[in-house]
Amino acid sequence: MTLTALALNCTLKTKTAKEPSSTQRMLQLLAAAMQRHDVTTEFIQLADHDIKPGVTSDEGEGDAWPAIREKILGADILVMGTPIWMGQPSSVCKRALERMDAFLEEKDGKGRMVSYGRVAAVAVVGNEDGAHHVSAELFQALNDVGFTIPANAVTYWVGEAMGSVNFVDLEQIPEVVRSTLDLVARNTAHLARLLRKEAYPGEEE
Repeated sequence: MTLTALALNCTLKTKTAKEPSSTQRMLQLLAAAMQRHDVTTEFIQLADHDIKPGVTSDEGEGDAWPAIREKILGADILVMGTPIWMGQPSSVCKRALERMDAFLEEKDGKGRMVSYGRVAAVAVVGNEDGAHHVSAELFQALNDVGFTIPANAVTYWVGEAMGSVNFVDLEQIPEVVRSTLDLVARNTAHLARLLRKEAYPGEEE
């Protein structure tokens, strides 16, 4: 069973800036690990899109979110990748989570959130403390809006505090990062297959 994943890169950088993205490197490594479990991944760099502020699925003219939302709901797996800024997820990441708040009110024919049945994982990079805090924030938010979180669903790298080396600068990926990537990929794909085969129950008719 081939699965699909959507990786949202929540870096503050845009592609037009042509700066290397540590978040993108981590997401690509996770995608490669998931590919070994028959998962194909599409990437979206959110800073390249005009995502309006708000908590609905469509904030009007020029809003790029509706098309991104469609891709989220069309995938089996959502991966949220974010750098750490001031110990927090990026503002781009928080904007995406705020827009997914609309899922709380959007239900299918059986009364389930439209996001039900989809699995979420998290990727975090930074050269300051906060990886556990950031993943905790994302896990809670994603679970609130209907995503299922597998065991050990975060891969991260944090460099020396106040250092100048970023994940994208590393010549060699640490073995502990590689083994964690494999674990996240394995567990995420496994859970997504289980939910594809048997969905959450809906309201009784």
